[in-house]
Amino acid sequence: MIPWEHIDSTPVPGGSGELRLMRRAAEFSIMLGGTELMNSRLSGSEEALARLSLAQIPGRPQTSVLVGGLGMGFTLRALLAAMEPDAQITVSELVPAVVEWARGPMASIFQGCLDDPRVTIAVEDVADCIAKAPSTYDAIILDVDNGPQGLTSRENDRLYTVAGLGAARAALRPGGVLSVWSSGPDSYFTGRLRQAGFVVEEARVRASSKGRGARHVIWLALRPFS
Repeated sequence: MIPWEHIDSTPVPGGSGELRLMRRAAEFSIMLGGTELMNSRLSGSEEALARLSLAQIPGRPQTSVLVGGLGMGFTLRALLAAMEPDAQITVSELVPAVVEWARGPMASIFQGCLDDPRVTIAVEDVADCIAKAPSTYDAIILDVDNGPQGLTSRENDRLYTVAGLGAARAALRPGGVLSVWSSGPDSYFTGRLRQAGFVVEEARVRASSKGRGARHVIWLALRPFS
């Protein structure tokens, strides 16, 4: 078996650990300690995150989307494949090195998507992007942790509180959607979404684009028109 090669490490701003980029032949993995956050072989649920989010907001002109977490770009590429030329996608990535990896060692995975004119990369906390943009986005897509609690950074906890969810609701246009990826279910988080004023659906999706692997959860939280 081909061994894993350690490519790079970087501290997580505001966190207590570091991210490690690993490579085995053409396969990449990003690790936080002993936890694998993402793997280049498993893109199904990230692609579903984009697809299901856009299905909630069909036919909107100049669609504006905020993506929290660049990762390996699977959600971004799926958005770009489905969205119109006048769309605007802002990707908020807290860790500068992740953007550098996307343009460097993992460039073959990203396939130049960061250079698409519809894409803006913001190297900052997605919570800050949300706070400064009232009634701006048609969709806010969060994939920054393994679930609705801070993992990569303790400060991410604020995203999933009732107050944090209320801030996301305020940043959405009426009828917009907040989508949150998770490795598993969390009934308490569903309750907090409803408490923050969202109409909530949950989708179960497979980790692999071939319909296999672990089942992940995507919350689709709609801001009502009134």
